[in-house]
Amino acid sequence: MSTSPVAQSPLGIPKSRVRQLMAASIGNVVEWYDWYAYTFLATVFSAQIFPATSGNSLVPLLSSFAVFAVGFFMRPLGGLLVGAFADRYGRKSAMTFTIILMGAGSLLLGLTPTYEAVGLLSPVILTLARLIQGLSVGGEFAAATTFLVESAPPRRRGLFSSFQYVSTTIGQLIASGLAALLTVALVKEDMSSYGWRIPFLVGALLSLVGLWIRKGADETSAVAEEIQRGEVKRPGMFEFLKLHPKSALTIVGITIAGTVAYYTWTSFLPTYAQITVSFDKAESLQVGTISLVFFMALQPLLGMLSDRIGRKPMLIAFGLGFLILPVPLLGLLTNSFASLLVVQLIGMVFLGCFTSVSAAVNSELFPTRVRAAGAGFPYSLTVAIFGGTAPLIGTALQEAGNPGLFPWYMSGLALISTLVYVFVLRETKDQPLR
Repeated sequence: MSTSPVAQSPLGIPKSRVRQLMAASIGNVVEWYDWYAYTFLATVFSAQIFPATSGNSLVPLLSSFAVFAVGFFMRPLGGLLVGAFADRYGRKSAMTFTIILMGAGSLLLGLTPTYEAVGLLSPVILTLARLIQGLSVGGEFAAATTFLVESAPPRRRGLFSSFQYVSTTIGQLIASGLAALLTVALVKEDMSSYGWRIPFLVGALLSLVGLWIRKGADETSAVAEEIQRGEVKRPGMFEFLKLHPKSALTIVGITIAGTVAYYTWTSFLPTYAQITVSFDKAESLQVGTISLVFFMALQPLLGMLSDRIGRKPMLIAFGLGFLILPVPLLGLLTNSFASLLVVQLIGMVFLGCFTSVSAAVNSELFPTRVRAAGAGFPYSLTVAIFGGTAPLIGTALQEAGNPGLFPWYMSGLALISTLVYVFVLRETKDQPLR
């Protein structure tokens, strides 16, 4: 008696699992489009919300990046609360909640009145919107990454993991592409007055699309279903930390360098080039878009490579790259198009060695019962402390007249993470999910 072969997609993924992949990825696209629209447009709307003082033109930009960092500090709370919710009630329910929350935050951003119109209420509303988005993004990582990895066929967890950043990058591309289009289509005055609001309002509409798509997903956590039936006791809020403290601390060490490198190379580098070497704003967005396409294409290739050679070699390659390269690479920046493009592409090759396996490694360190909270909280906490403050530190160092210290800061963090990759992290690629 013969059995029919399982239908495969071009990447070797059974077509029965493609729907799961799409449900997590498309919702993630919407989440990160909304999140990154803020980053790409910060230099445009900052003066509308935060007035300059003493003639210092960097004050509005610094203030907008400070709110960017505040949004990041809601991410650990989202990772903890939504992660615990996902462990108790299922990944699908948690992902539905996060997409609704992100849409609300994006709508609020798009409708934020200017400082001239309402005074201090303007930055208060902007900050509230970022707090809502931060809570959503932290919860999204906890729920969606565990959903992705649990949906993966055997020996395909690295490949599925890579779609976390494929979808994140698609969201960034849409955000940066729309920002670039508006910058070209609108004169500076129109862009500053109303054009910057358009991407946030579009994001609110896209959230409804993501919500509709996620309704067709299948739950991946059998433990959550058993909890709902009363067959097993629900996990405590901090059970992952009590029972698996080493795994939680390992995620912190894994993530320190990766989050600073990621937010610097994919988001802040165009702004860094603008404020350090007077790079043209429109051209910096164009370079960023080209680099993100390259970065996105790398993810599944590197994810499949990790399924063959393991997670540790990939992370070690990333760590060594960002230990050695930030100082010479950022030192090469000039105001030429080719200069920024080369610097960004080289960094993204090494960065991809981290991003393609991050979701897999974090999920593989915890059992299903506490996987979402266990992977989500320490990761989001580390991202908040180091990733969320990267643009603020880079801009503040420029204002202080020491922009050259920022690449040294990146290299120092890379040293810490590399030591974790080499001496602490165990290989997980061939181990079944616990």
